[in-house]
Amino acid sequence: MSFPSSSSSSSSSSSSSSSSSLSSSSLAAYGWDEGWEAEFAPYAEQGLLPGRVVRVDRGLCDVITSDGIVRADTEFVVPRDPMKVVCTGDWVAVDPEGGDPRYVRAYLPRRTAFVRSTSSKRSEGQILAANVDHAVVAVSLAVELELARVERFLALAWESGAQPLVVLTKADLVPDAATLAHLVQDVETTAPGVPVLTVSAHLDEGLDVLAAIVSGGTAVLLGQSGAGKSTLANALLGDDIMDVQATRDMDGKGRHTTTTRNLLALPGGGVLIDTPGLRGVGLWDAGSGVGQVFSEIEDLARDCRFHDCAHDSEPGCAVREAVESGELPHRRLESYRKLVRENQWIVAKTDARVRAEIKRDWKRKGAQGRAAMEAKRNGWR
Repeated sequence: MSFPSSSSSSSSSSSSSSSSSLSSSSLAAYGWDEGWEAEFAPYAEQGLLPGRVVRVDRGLCDVITSDGIVRADTEFVVPRDPMKVVCTGDWVAVDPEGGDPRYVRAYLPRRTAFVRSTSSKRSEGQILAANVDHAVVAVSLAVELELARVERFLALAWESGAQPLVVLTKADLVPDAATLAHLVQDVETTAPGVPVLTVSAHLDEGLDVLAAIVSGGTAVLLGQSGAGKSTLANALLGDDIMDVQATRDMDGKGRHTTTTRNLLALPGGGVLIDTPGLRGVGLWDAGSGVGQVFSEIEDLARDCRFHDCAHDSEPGCAVREAVESGELPHRRLESYRKLVRENQWIVAKTDARVRAEIKRDWKRKGAQGRAAMEAKRNGWR
């Protein structure tokens, strides 16, 4: 890929090496490492600077570089695919000092990406954060738990490639220890293989454990408005950097206090991306993520008589047997079915092969239904 001239090409290799060393030391707090340096090498030869996007706003972005915060235009990386736009957390190649305006010329290949489907009727994904190590799902204990929503967040988190973590906020509002233990157990059942923490920013409880976990990389804060994300971010940052508003008394829901995705270095190490409250969390090609959230169902399904069992009315279904025996909550199976169907529908909109498979499955089930009705009419069972 060629880029418009951004600096003199007569820079010596020694000055390029010196600039690279400077960038490495000043950007280390934001996650820069030898892997990123190797990826950036072709752009360093062109005289471009490495940096990490800390905020994006209407075609412009703030980038932390060895020169400090740079305001850059993303005009040269505006693809038709919305999944390839510059986003918070990206490592980018940006013009050196002297350009007016300065441009982002490219972004480095993403290690992970948190993506959801857009609210539009088009088949599009929206990337919310890139190069994330920990996906922190904040869930408020001030309102009734929506376990299905937690499962949805976790499916996207697993699919992103990051390690999910559920943080139950506002634990001080739970009336007693027994109730709190019961709520934690419900979430742990909903989130197999995922750490579940309870925190109270008001009482400064549980924050040290969370800070230790996120200090080892980049964490993104996810959740609905009113989940306490901004309060949590301020507690981790050690300062009131993010605006906080009270939740509504009538339903415990919050207002959008965070309106953009912001990347901030934590004082104890690590980087935090705070996101606006997410009302809609649509799946986007998250088949493996759904499988990990419902790993116990996937394990049971291996013992079903038919390899393509839909866990509906097929004989020898190990999943339905587990529901009937009480081993598997019926709510979990219903939630699993819903997310699988939703994900298939999303994928089918852009994949003709998947559409054909779904059509064949519908025909097969229709034929089975007609055969069962015919057998019933003829008194065969």
